[in-house]
Amino acid sequence: MADCAPPDVSSQLPGEEADGGGEDGGSEGDAEGGLTDAQREVLERCLHALRHAKNDSHTLAALLLITRLCPASQLDKHTLRRIFEAVGLNLPARLLVTAVRGAETSSLPPHELLSLGTALLSALSTDPDMASHPQLLTTIPLILDILANGPVNQENQAAEEQNQAREMGTNQEGEVHLVANQEYSPDHDTKLRREAKTGEQKGDESSAADGESTSPSSRLDEAMAADCYQVLTAVCTLQRGPEQLLSRGAVPALCQAVKQNQTFSRTRGLALLGCLLSGKTKVKAWSKHSAELLPLLVKLSKDFSQSKDQTRLDMCSQLVHFLPPVGVSIESEELKGIVSCLWGVLRPMVQAKLTPRQIRPVLVLSAFLLDLHGWDLVGPPKFCCLLVNRACVEVRMGLEEPPGSDLSPELQDTLTGCYRIMEAAIEQACSPAATHTAAAQQSSVSALSLQQSRQVLGVLEEAFSAVMYHLQQVDPSRYGDPFIFATFRSLCSWLAEETSCLREEVTGLLPVLISYSRSHLLGESSDLGLSGWMAEMSVADGGGAWTGKEALRYLLPALCHLSAEDRPRKVLLTLDTPALLVDFLSRSWSSLKGKSGTSSARDPSMETACSALLNFAVTEPERVRTDPCFRVLETFLSEALPVLVHKPALLVLAANFCTLGLMMGRLKSVLTCSVEASQRRFFSAALRFLRGALDSDLSPGPVRVSLSWVDSWDEAAELWRLGLQALGGCIQAQPWITTLVREEGWLRHTLAMLGQCSALPDQHTQDVLEEALCAVADQCPLCKQDILDNMMRNDKGAINCMKKLKKSVGRK
Repeated sequence: MADCAPPDVSSQLPGEEADGGGEDGGSEGDAEGGLTDAQREVLERCLHALRHAKNDSHTLAALLLITRLCPASQLDKHTLRRIFEAVGLNLPARLLVTAVRGAETSSLPPHELLSLGTALLSALSTDPDMASHPQLLTTIPLILDILANGPVNQENQAAEEQNQAREMGTNQEGEVHLVANQEYSPDHDTKLRREAKTGEQKGDESSAADGESTSPSSRLDEAMAADCYQVLTAVCTLQRGPEQLLSRGAVPALCQAVKQNQTFSRTRGLALLGCLLSGKTKVKAWSKHSAELLPLLVKLSKDFSQSKDQTRLDMCSQLVHFLPPVGVSIESEELKGIVSCLWGVLRPMVQAKLTPRQIRPVLVLSAFLLDLHGWDLVGPPKFCCLLVNRACVEVRMGLEEPPGSDLSPELQDTLTGCYRIMEAAIEQACSPAATHTAAAQQSSVSALSLQQSRQVLGVLEEAFSAVMYHLQQVDPSRYGDPFIFATFRSLCSWLAEETSCLREEVTGLLPVLISYSRSHLLGESSDLGLSGWMAEMSVADGGGAWTGKEALRYLLPALCHLSAEDRPRKVLLTLDTPALLVDFLSRSWSSLKGKSGTSSARDPSMETACSALLNFAVTEPERVRTDPCFRVLETFLSEALPVLVHKPALLVLAANFCTLGLMMGRLKSVLTCSVEASQRRFFSAALRFLRGALDSDLSPGPVRVSLSWVDSWDEAAELWRLGLQALGGCIQAQPWITTLVREEGWLRHTLAMLGQCSALPDQHTQDVLEEALCAVADQCPLCKQDILDNMMRNDKGAINCMKKLKKSVGRK
């Protein structure tokens, strides 16, 4: 059998065989799998021989006959399954293992065994059920080793052939003896990997590879390489296929194959790597194999810089898959050099007169590079403006289509990349570094002048006008479309920074934006595909899965601005936006509590939601009194604030909760019935929280911010002051709170501090403390006497500088 070609399931039969060997074979052959009657008769005999084979020689003979007379192109899924059931995956696996081990009992050379084994696996893997079979998955390490290092080298092969020649006298029947039959077990995969590494080491001992190309002895023939890639590609298309390949060492093996310039490594090998480096496996692949992927990226970037015209444009689409994801720790200097090299090639391409089809992959690659290193390496400000302008033009051309026009997947990918360029431009144009000072321009080559920032904002306004027009046309049935989410997110990034432009259009779009956010939060839209898209496009917060809160999370900064303006706020109220925000807070709080071991991690979106609700509480008192969602919010805050008081890392969130609850509490009317337990719980926690802001050290001198508040004081100070003002209003509306003021120690602590310190941190802090104390004195005679006694005992304390308080308590 050594002189027989290995089975090639992808080859076509010669013309006379393909015709069925007779005139009557044509129409009858179409009835079942494309085979003629003669072919089907031979196939049945071969299947019978396979099922009753006494040894491996009989099995291989029947398989060879099938491949000669019944090529794979004429076999349907049912027929392939019958062959699989007759042969099983055990035989091709043993063929590979025998070749790797170099078993002396085999009458076939290792190369023939590998050809037979890979061809059989290639044919069987065309059926998804077979491709996912555990026995086939155990052969992946061996197949990867073949692709990375080539077949058994010629020196070993020659020795094997000599041994076979000497044994022919004792093996008159020419039987093929493979390694013992091995059933699948949990340790089998590991064993095969070990054997693959052993075979690799044997080949390395006699090879003279220079690290960039393969020696003739380790060069794969095209048929075997094609079969190997067919198996891997079939596995990769499975639902968990990329994870299966990644866990079995596919990334380093394929990188080695490209480095060694093995057969098909630059075409099918890079394509397969591109699949593994997309979607959910991208972060894991770079985290585990950055040592292999970074040199590959260096080589690809060099090839990119040396390529010409169309090849360079084609490589733009290829390179995006091989760039590391944002957030993965990579050797910064080397990656910075790669990004700088790529920008050097992209600059003349962006400046050139390219067609829309040609410029699209250039813009997408530019977007990925901006994600990695921002604007620092892009180029001079003039080029940055040109890049943003080209992205905005592409968005306007792509989105300003008649209603009902479908955007192609290619155009959607391009526009998604353009959105990311626009988002980065917004951050750059609106950041402090974009000021027109000389120092700022010297610190970064891409820092925009004031005039350039205005130009950028102008083209962005035109592009986002097209974005709003497109979103107005979106039917709710398309809310689950990942492209619609990308469009929505891009607009939210602009609204977060800029709401003065296109105000009428923005206000008119609010029903769509709120409807979209509510649909996702409540799970009304189909989110299929969004999670995978978010992983691929790096938009999921923290790399997490889609939860439904992401849409509203992006809209929240805009809601803060819009809820402070009269007309947009009225529209938001008609859309029941406060109830949406309360629901978001409740869900986010449940999620925060459910994160075991990471409960102290801040969620800025919750703080932003509180700011928007605070705007409603300040400007719409009647709505707060009558809307049931605010009763739900009060109950929620009464449960959450007592927990947050003991979470120093969440102090800013606690300040938001405390202030929001107090601002609502001041709107209540005087109670004529008993106080609810939830109200008492909230105000007790609020008083404990407020008293902890200033240091209780009774030593003379100015009062200091307490240590637990120092790091967060810049963010929490204004909320604390607003909370104290609201506390005074709560006491006036609900005098019973003065009882808690005494019981919780807030009054005692505050008076002791003011009696000993000589001054407060600032005049604003003194004013709000004085206002709260005046409210306490007005509503509680006992508290009024305590304040007066403190003033009498501490003539030099800061409390005696409070003129309004003196008048309130009758101190002359």
